[in-house]
Amino acid sequence: MKKLFPIVAFIAVALISMTMAGFAYFATQEAARIKFEATADDALNRIESRIDLHLSLLRSTQALFDARNGDISGNEFKAFFKALDVDNNFAGLRGIGYLRLAKTGDEAAVERDMLHDHGVNHPIYPDTTQPWRAPIVLFEPLDPSNQGSIGYDMFSEPVRRAAIEKAMSDDHQHASGLVQLGQDTGAAQTFTGFLVFVRLNIETAPDVINASRSSTAGFLYAAFRARDLFQTALSRSPLLPVNTEIYDGDGAVNGDNLLFRSETPPASTFGDRLLVTRKIMVAGRPWTVLFRPTSAFSQPSSRAIPVMLGLFGLLLAGAIALVARYQERAYEAASRLHETTEKSLLEKDLMLQEMKHRIKNSITRVLAIARQTASRATDVNEFSASFSARLQAMAASQDMLTRSRWQKADLGDLLRIELGQVFGKELPEELLSGPQVLLDETTTQALGLTFHELATNALKYGEAGNSVGALKVDWSLEGRGRDRTLALNWRETGQKKLEAPPKTGFGTKLIDLNVTRELRGTIKRDFRANGLNVEIKIPLAN
Repeated sequence: MKKLFPIVAFIAVALISMTMAGFAYFATQEAARIKFEATADDALNRIESRIDLHLSLLRSTQALFDARNGDISGNEFKAFFKALDVDNNFAGLRGIGYLRLAKTGDEAAVERDMLHDHGVNHPIYPDTTQPWRAPIVLFEPLDPSNQGSIGYDMFSEPVRRAAIEKAMSDDHQHASGLVQLGQDTGAAQTFTGFLVFVRLNIETAPDVINASRSSTAGFLYAAFRARDLFQTALSRSPLLPVNTEIYDGDGAVNGDNLLFRSETPPASTFGDRLLVTRKIMVAGRPWTVLFRPTSAFSQPSSRAIPVMLGLFGLLLAGAIALVARYQERAYEAASRLHETTEKSLLEKDLMLQEMKHRIKNSITRVLAIARQTASRATDVNEFSASFSARLQAMAASQDMLTRSRWQKADLGDLLRIELGQVFGKELPEELLSGPQVLLDETTTQALGLTFHELATNALKYGEAGNSVGALKVDWSLEGRGRDRTLALNWRETGQKKLEAPPKTGFGTKLIDLNVTRELRGTIKRDFRANGLNVEIKIPLAN
């Protein structure tokens, strides 16, 4: 029996070592799967964020039309679109247009309106047997390649018509299926993309249209070039080692419904073992997104580890106790790996939910600012300038929070950024003074808009418009613990006498709402013979 013991021990330990090697192999594969799923979710988040940004532009355009009750001329629409700097800020957006909805047989009235607005006769085409016509009457950018799109009836094409009919029934945005942009209008170059429609509720004569509501007069729509849109979203640094395929619909994936495919091919060594499939909704339409790793993807652990474990077990075939101990340690490591995996999945889900919540809050705030700015603007240029400046103030605060991973932002840095946008990047050293104060997300966003409005007013009405040295901002901390309060003094001095305005503007209301309601603080304004003193006090959380 003793003679057989080495053989028995060898076989027993060899079996254990092979089992451990197999376990390590599968653990390595599982770790690689978890890591790539996190990478794929990061890529998906970039895509969704980019699409939400573009759709917010369509909402802002809708707010402009609503504020003007649809009374927007071609020149005004062109000026508004040009002020948005779409080429630099909204890559992938082919343009934004307005469809006039009319009954079949009423084309002559629409053609007369287009002749009056464009100065060129644009007949509605093509001929159709549909009961409604939805020709393009406004579109920007209206370059020579897009001139032929004016008058094109989108209701005559089945894919576009399906999305328009959904938009007729409610006030939500509705995306179309895959379309070839420019193909039906005879453009020299076509692009694979999609359209998003939203109904315009404008008070019109009762005989214009009676869809689900009598006030529907037409539709705003945005046209997207799929390749440019998704390449811009995925090319943000750091580059992700993923091959992405996006298909229209939530059914079978094939070449007929392919919206986008990454230029970098997937790594053949992984096959479909790490394939990640996600379903998303874009303006009420389902998409299927497939992610595969590229050759740049690195696994969290080497494939040689299982082989090394097996060899190590064979070398220690006579040391049964050590092998048993190694097995115990491997089991503990597997338990920790499982716990880490569960925690990572939970944190990932919380992060995604939090990001979606923040995006929705940002969109709501942008819409509110757009409506208020539009309702008080005298023309499109004033609306574009005011709206763009307030968006830049929000973006500066968002950028600071992003760099700090949404944790804290420094008050001094926030002031330098906001004042630099108004007065220029070179600010005097003595302009700002105060201790380091770290602000949370809510306080950063509210104070960012507040400082932007104060600086804009100082530039317009105060001595700071001539010399930024006339402005001084200092702050201090009062109290301790839960009673800590930020006391900030904004002083404008000079020879110019400032008086309280007879009417409160939107900027002043925005400042007061941010300080008193959003931050639960106080604000006092003291108009003096030699300038203005604004005292702001805000309670700070621990």
